Amino acid sequence: MASRATQRRRMRFGEGRISGAFSIAFGSLALGGVLCFLFPERLTTPEFRARYDVEVMRRLLEASMLFAGLCALRSLSKNPRKLAGLVGGGLTLLALALGGAQVEVGEVGPSEIYLSLDYLVLSLLAMALLFVPLELFLPRNTEQTKFHAEWKTDLVYFIVAHLIVQAVAAVTQRPVWALFGSVELERIHDAVGGVPFPVQVFAALLIADLFQYVTHRAFHRAPYLWRFHAVHHSTRTMDWLAGSRLHVVDVIVTRMLVYLPLYALGFEQSVLLAYVAVVSFQAVLNHTNTRIPFGFLELLFVTPRIHHWHHSTLKEAHDKNFAVHFPWIDRLFGTYHAPAGTWPEAVGLDDARFPKGYLRQLVHPFVHDPESGDLAGEISER
Repeated sequence: MASRATQRRRMRFGEGRISGAFSIAFGSLALGGVLCFLFPERLTTPEFRARYDVEVMRRLLEASMLFAGLCALRSLSKNPRKLAGLVGGGLTLLALALGGAQVEVGEVGPSEIYLSLDYLVLSLLAMALLFVPLELFLPRNTEQTKFHAEWKTDLVYFIVAHLIVQAVAAVTQRPVWALFGSVELERIHDAVGGVPFPVQVFAALLIADLFQYVTHRAFHRAPYLWRFHAVHHSTRTMDWLAGSRLHVVDVIVTRMLVYLPLYALGFEQSVLLAYVAVVSFQAVLNHTNTRIPFGFLELLFVTPRIHHWHHSTLKEAHDKNFAVHFPWIDRLFGTYHAPAGTWPEAVGLDDARFPKGYLRQLVHPFVHDPESGDLAGEISER
């Protein structure tokens, strides 16, 4: 029987392992898509639902099932271990049995509580199509496997974060409305609305990054906040899923403080959507295992190399590179550290006692005492 190290070695073309992984991924997405058609009021996001072109969604579903089926057959023919191909093929057949691309749209009724399965499916599809090939063909660490020791934990973080987007949005927006709901800000809103769209987007990114910088730095410096942010730094493998490893308290507090000025200033909905698209893309990109040379752009924008240094185990890199979008914010406040042309040799927390698994990491910050002298107490000095 192959050792764990062998099983987790980097996948190579022609072994059937890559096709097996793709069959499971796209089979799962296809099944999720069919369920969204069957139960739209419970599994889709109202704001997105009104914008969907049903025929386009059907074609995406059809393509996903076809690709998953072909990958399953490829895996079954090339990989001596048939499990991945069987699982991927089984998911695809189940999606077909439930109606496939011709599934009838379920009755859409009012629903105040729902899971954003549609957002999860579309986000996972888009991110996988963009970043998986990037890491396969342009990896920085050529021996890093997609199925490292904690990839399942990171996938759970990705899934949960996208499914509960409604709940997180509600929790983060209510304090903003409570603070500014009764304040007359029409003149400010009119002034902001009169600015050209590209300028509004840049302004939103800059304002959000300044608030993000302060919040991020606080999560590193305050012992109690570090309990929650340490979850994000516990990953020892940087890839496109690693950025999803965020404790829900970290997510809620950060988003609330970052969105507060954007809502208060009255940025248009289209600007907020553009901001969300940019921050989502950059957050994933900056955790990827890719060696793309960004050259002079590193002076203007945070890149994977810069953010990898933020996760470095080296002491001189601790409490550095807090900005999400613009590295010159860190330069301005003296917290920039990314020696030219270099990457950190290791990332993560130098403490094996940090718990593994989503549920343990969810509970850990609430019961962990930073004054006890163990992990949280030590790292809070960063």
